[in-house]
Amino acid sequence: MRIAFLGCGFITRVHSRHLRSLRGDISYSYASRDRARADAFCRDHGGAGAYSDYTAAIEDPTIDAVVIAVPPRFHLDLTLQALDAGKHVLVEKPAYLRMDDYQAVLAARNRSGRVVLVGENDHYKPLAVTLRRLLAEGALGEMVFGHFTTIAKKLKGADDWRNDETMAGGDAFFEEGIHWLHLAGSLGPRIATIHGYRPSPSREGPDTRAKSMMVAFSYDNDAVGSLYYSREIPSLFRGLRLSKLFGRRRIITFESNGLFVFVRGEGLPKLLFPGFRDIRGYQAMYRDFARSIRERGAPEMSLERAMDDQRLMDQIYASLA
Repeated sequence: MRIAFLGCGFITRVHSRHLRSLRGDISYSYASRDRARADAFCRDHGGAGAYSDYTAAIEDPTIDAVVIAVPPRFHLDLTLQALDAGKHVLVEKPAYLRMDDYQAVLAARNRSGRVVLVGENDHYKPLAVTLRRLLAEGALGEMVFGHFTTIAKKLKGADDWRNDETMAGGDAFFEEGIHWLHLAGSLGPRIATIHGYRPSPSREGPDTRAKSMMVAFSYDNDAVGSLYYSREIPSLFRGLRLSKLFGRRRIITFESNGLFVFVRGEGLPKLLFPGFRDIRGYQAMYRDFARSIRERGAPEMSLERAMDDQRLMDQIYASLA
């Protein structure tokens, strides 16, 4: 599969690092509005080629698919261009800013017959796979609570585009917290009702975004849950975070990044290590993308699945008002 990255920023560097082990199956090129930057990425990551703008990559007949890795403001236009050109699309998350944008892409995808995968790598990471398996096996018994914590002090610089809500689509929770919202809602039980609570934002320093959110929700199995998200509160070891799933038989404690899972309650306790090789799920995500294209099927992280997340996000921000 021959792909072209549209955008040569931090997240493209992350993708490229994880793609090294798939180089025999996937070749990748780089497009940037700055040709020198595209050339540098191509050289540094063993790329197959470089382009001086996004249109050139989209119109190249040798390219099978594009990875849209620019600020969310530009996702919709580039997706529609790519689908019109017959390309498959992997679009970084958050994919689009409004539900109407998702509907426009859905129609374009159906017309083109191409694959659109929303780049929710957390869906594919070993932690999520392990938790889904444990819940499917009934490890908790009847679920009572879900408590998800992702707190760290990771401030952005003054020149970071995430400080501009017109570029990012919203505050820090919208732009990055959606990954954790997906995790909370993708373990088996579906989130039925949801409300957001946002503390007064601090405007001190160069990172001017609202950077914290607490979300409360109920599942369709009558369990209830909470998600604590912040990028302005210090955490242990600058990122170690513990979350828990509570059931009437057992409790599952897990490190939110995926380092370990600890199951205790009835029977002997179990300490599980979901996996470090692809701890963030990027390689599994690209394998699913390639499989979907090859088999002309839907990816696990389909457009429809991402629309479910967007509906929850819309409800959160509506509840703030």
